[in-house]
Amino acid sequence: MRSFAIETSKLKKVFDNQVVINSINLQIQYGSVTGLLGGNGAGKTTTLSMLLGLLSPTSGSIYLLGHDLETQRSLIAPYINFSSPYVDLPNRLTVRQNLIVYGRLYGIKGLKDRVQELSEKLQITDYLDRRYGSLSAGQRTRASLAKSLLNAPRLLLLDEPTASLDPDTADWVRTFLLSYCTSTGATLFMASHNMREVENMCQDVIVMKAGNIVARGSPQNLINSFGHSNMEEVFLDIARQFHRTL
Repeated sequence: MRSFAIETSKLKKVFDNQVVINSINLQIQYGSVTGLLGGNGAGKTTTLSMLLGLLSPTSGSIYLLGHDLETQRSLIAPYINFSSPYVDLPNRLTVRQNLIVYGRLYGIKGLKDRVQELSEKLQITDYLDRRYGSLSAGQRTRASLAKSLLNAPRLLLLDEPTASLDPDTADWVRTFLLSYCTSTGATLFMASHNMREVENMCQDVIVMKAGNIVARGSPQNLINSFGHSNMEEVFLDIARQFHRTL
């Protein structure tokens, strides 16, 4: 059994002779909340897509929950999930119908009760029978989170989990996710542009630039190492071509 929830070795992705991910090594601890940061084109989405098996690496290996993603995907799939405000659920289906469809794909037993349980926890019971496409951004986020938690994942991958949400809803979502991880021991790996969110949620932060990992540490360690007062200043420093080996 491998020691990390996510482990990559020399993970590389090339598109049209352009190196998009440059042989990165990741080791993400079980039960941790880790942030993946970087500007547009840094490689965050490509990295997440490879971890999800949506893109095949050009070279290198990926192990999730101790199993090789390339050869043991069937052993991994029941225990991971994903959510992003940029990836819609089928708009013509109601929230309940979406949850039932995805729940059946995961082979969840007691699906009706699980849908009811999550709808109450995520406060979506009032619009369970409304079409997903008719919901507000905040309602969609909660519905998508319900989908991502149907199988009680041990590894949850998120892309900008609070994008386009009002401050109150975003704070509620962050609190809910941290509570889920604390109560279940799940591992959370999330890409975000919200530096305050990263400071408040993450124990570990990975910063990417041009397909490379250029900094890593706890939010406070990064803030101290770069000589700034918050993660936003650290992010801007790196984005503005500041190079430093930590």
